This record gives sequence, structure tokens and C-alpha cells, in this order.
Amino acid sequence: MPGLPVLDLRRFRSGDRDAFLDELRGAARDVGFFTVVGHGIDPELTARLDDEVRRFFALPIDDRLAIENTASPHFRGYSRVGTERTGGEADQREQIDIGPERAPVSGEDRYWGLVGPNQWPPALPGLRDAVLAWQAEALRVSQEILRALAASLDQPEDHFDRWFDEESHLHLKVLHYPGGAATAQGVGAHKDYGFLALLRQDDVGGLEVQVPGADDWIGAAPVPDGYVVNIGEMLEVATRGYLTATRHRVTSPPAGVDRYSVAFFLGPRLDAVVEPVDLPPELAAQTGDWDPNDDPDNPLLAAYGENALVGWLRSHPTVAARHWS
Repeated sequence: MPGLPVLDLRRFRSGDRDAFLDELRGAARDVGFFTVVGHGIDPELTARLDDEVRRFFALPIDDRLAIENTASPHFRGYSRVGTERTGGEADQREQIDIGPERAPVSGEDRYWGLVGPNQWPPALPGLRDAVLAWQAEALRVSQEILRALAASLDQPEDHFDRWFDEESHLHLKVLHYPGGAATAQGVGAHKDYGFLALLRQDDVGGLEVQVPGADDWIGAAPVPDGYVVNIGEMLEVATRGYLTATRHRVTSPPAGVDRYSVAFFLGPRLDAVVEPVDLPPELAAQTGDWDPNDDPDNPLLAAYGENALVGWLRSHPTVAARHWS
């Protein structure tokens, strides 16, 4: 397989819509990853985001630690290299975790504790505006892709919209992979547990996607002005496995090379319970004997909040021990 499919999102609203939907459905089922162009995100906004991201990771360590995520029970803020874990092993990246700007809420279910304010670095006030402006655009594009996916499954475009309102659990990671890290695991092999992920990556590369049903890995080569999109576990659950949440990883760059990226994750309300899509018979026949518990280390739950909370507790044990024990 030569690489990820590249799809022009403008075709969804054009006379080429039917062919586009066929290609989108094939990419989402057969690979679970694809690159979109024609998304309409202003290149000037992206350039401003890239600049602010690099400026943050160039700050002295004390300025970065001023917003360390160990101070946040909501898993928001900065974490240094080696503090997030995937597959039980330390990831060789530093990052900021960011969500919607909201006050804490309470509820009977523990997952409501994920809702709360972000932390922003006092030493770099421009980062907040750039990130939130790009987050709004990433949300717009992700929702357009989700509507296109619904249409490709012979559903009304707004089929999934009811799960995405002002309380949607969006999430964004601002990432830096330093060169010459202690191990090759920039981030270990995993699947994303939301609906969709949208990735802005630089030209260094390093993202690798496992071919479904095989042991082979392919590189997600950067495409000019392109954004990598992948299917999350909630869409796999909603389509009974027809769409594919694919394992992926990032390898550490070599010494002297730094990799930067920003990843946006489209999640529904925390109290959403994903209902199965009524697939057309010809598509439903292809789901076979899909089982959400095929992977005993990562069972797929239809209740989104439970899925999300398990992921955060597993990935950030220090925050979990301090605030969630």
C-alpha cells in the first residue's frame, strides 16, 4: 500500500459528490486513515498556530511547568517527556492537553470530573488565541467529515449531530517530539476512542498506521496543506465494525530533528451512549461477526464517558493518583 488516500473535501458539496462518498467510505473502512485537502482552514491561521507552538516548547522549563497537568484534576496542561504512557510504556514527547473552556461540573458519574478549565502559559499569552481559533476550525472541518461519513453510509447528513452540542467533549493536544529521544516510542501503538481525529503535522513525518488485518505499517507522509484524519472507536462501535478504528504510532525523530504537531479529537457529550447505525443490507452484510471485546486489553464501550475516563486514567497515572484515587 503506497500511502494514505488523499481526499478533497470540496467534492462533498460538488457535482462529484457520489464518487467522493464512495472513496471516503472505502478509505474509512479499508484503512481507517486518510488525508483531507480542500478543508478551507486559513493558511495564515495555521502558520500562526505553528509559530506559537514552537515558541511554547522553546520556553524555559519553569515557564512550561507553570501549567503542569499534575495541578489539574481535569488532565489539562503541560506534561513533560515520559509522563504520558501508551501500552504501559513512556511516550517520548512533551505536550499540552487542551479542551473546551468550561467551568467544572458535577454529576453522579465520575466521568464528569473530566470537564474543567484549561491552563495557559503566562509567559506566552498569544498561544491561547491561536489554539482556540484553530480548534474552532478543526471542529468545523471534523463535523463536515462526519456528515460526509454519515452520507456515505446512506444516512441523513445530520445523523450524528445530536451527540455534538455545546457540551461535546472535544480535546486537543499540542505536541513536541524531541530528536534523539531515549526510545523510539514517540507515542506507542493505540487507537483513538472518540469519533474522529484531525492532525496537523509538520514536514518531519513519523506517524505510522497499521494496515488492518496485517502486521505491516505504512507511513502517513505529510501532504502540503493536508490534514490526516482517522476513525475513532466510537464510530467503529456505531457501525458495528464496518468502519475501522486503526492502530497507529509515532516514531521518535533522529537526533537534531524535532517534530511538532497538533491533534484535534472530536468526541460527543460525555453522557452519550452510541447507538448502532441502521446500515443498508449490503453494508451490514460486511460486518461479519465483529465483537467489541475482541481485544481484552481494550474493550470498546458504547458509553463514551466511561471510555474517555479509562483512557485518561491509564495514560496519566500521576494525575490519576493525585486527583482520582
